[in-house]
Amino acid sequence: MIVVTGSNGFIGSNLIKGLNKIGHKDIIAVDDHNNPELKENIIHCEIQDYLDIDEFLLLLQKNKFDGTKLKTIFHQGACSNTMEWNAEYLYKNNFLYSKELLNLSIKSDTPLIYASSASVYGSGNIFEESIENENPINLYAYSKFKFDQLVRQALAENTTQIVGLRYFNVYGPQEQHKGSMASVAYHLHNQLKDNNFIKLFKGSDGYSDGEQRRDFIYIDDIVKVNLWFMENKEISGIFNLGTGKSRTFNDVAQAVINWNRKGKIEYIDFPEKLKGSYQSYTEANISKLRKAGYNEDFIDVSVGVNLYLDTLENWPKNDPS
Repeated sequence: MIVVTGSNGFIGSNLIKGLNKIGHKDIIAVDDHNNPELKENIIHCEIQDYLDIDEFLLLLQKNKFDGTKLKTIFHQGACSNTMEWNAEYLYKNNFLYSKELLNLSIKSDTPLIYASSASVYGSGNIFEESIENENPINLYAYSKFKFDQLVRQALAENTTQIVGLRYFNVYGPQEQHKGSMASVAYHLHNQLKDNNFIKLFKGSDGYSDGEQRRDFIYIDDIVKVNLWFMENKEISGIFNLGTGKSRTFNDVAQAVINWNRKGKIEYIDFPEKLKGSYQSYTEANISKLRKAGYNEDFIDVSVGVNLYLDTLENWPKNDPS
């Protein structure tokens, strides 16, 4: 059995589709049943069981998975809102929940592959997996950082495969439910559809208009790396997962304009409320991932945006794929 938490969400649902494509259907999908709109993301997926998050946690606490042969736990379920300020909510969803899964992983010697975040680097500009480079600047990032610290301790004391993947700026199909937390490409495309203009921030932190840079990684690459670690159980650790090449917001905007064959860019003032908590530059150092043996090329933004918008404008008609 394979457990996928956050099964209905952006990354979790794409991961289940990736598992299905390579023949895995023995999947326990775990998510919040109180959000019915997300079920559209996995309506065509093949799974063996579907559990509500609270039911799943109760089963964990009662040791109901003892004796169950689990192949891998993919932990994608957590609060993904980087602007969430409810500390108790974040502690429960991003730390305690993850801790329960870590305990299950170690106790049953089941590989755990979980979603960390590039947000742990904060305002720094060295994106390498080392604690001296980590400076979380909001509660969301801190919750991810604290669990990474717990994992580092567990890695030093156990031989079970534990892999943390620090996702950078992920974009692609099935993120439509994320609202303001959806990708730049998603928002720019919708802006262009509404009024023929794309709005980007004016220059900040020494960057020219629209030239702030992020490491944008397409969802298919996220899935491929997760599945690669599942097949390479001897490898553990915390790894950056981006392309290793930052691109500007102007690059993404131009890719969206090219796909739509229309549109212009309008630069707006940088919001006061984001000053001091905004990452103007991210670029994953992926040397550790490469050293571990992952050698596949990553999809460039110019290609990824086209793939995404082709799918987005046909979703869900072209599903299953």
